[in-house]
Amino acid sequence: MILTGFVILLDQITKSFIVARWPINSRIWPAFEYFHPENLLQIIHVRNPAIAFSIGQNLPDPARRILFVILPIIVLIILVWYYFSSDEFTKLQRWAVAGIVGGGIGNIADRILRPDGVVDFISVRFFGIFGFERWPTFNVADTSVVVSCLLLLVTIFVGQGAAKTAAPPDSPSARSGKKNLE
Repeated sequence: MILTGFVILLDQITKSFIVARWPINSRIWPAFEYFHPENLLQIIHVRNPAIAFSIGQNLPDPARRILFVILPIIVLIILVWYYFSSDEFTKLQRWAVAGIVGGGIGNIADRILRPDGVVDFISVRFFGIFGFERWPTFNVADTSVVVSCLLLLVTIFVGQGAAKTAAPPDSPSARSGKKNLE
């Protein structure tokens, strides 16, 4: 779980750097400003008291604590337990799970330790896709969770597809050297 520790460390270092130097809601760095007038990438210090896309921000604080702290901790505990008790994961899938756990812990730490909410600071122009002119601001932990989840899903579905096309070792098609076309 080296990746888990690395994600947590990188996430908390970047968030601490932003918090220590810039007030909330301050635009820090419009990257590519000279190359792209709409600022493809911006660094802006915002807080999210809810989860992705600010879902649940109007819930009362006790409900947010249960839904966004306690429930994710339970999910992560189950995921870690399954990670260590199962031999079904490939090495790549284990790395993906480690990235999910690291990102999850990074954001849970913010929800517990930062009363204003999770520190987000990466803002990317999204050109109106899905109705977003800019993608909702995110952080290193969010990136790790999303990329790792996608990687895990792809490896699971690709693995299932490969398992369906492979013939069992004692099947007639495997013995004759022909592919199983079922």
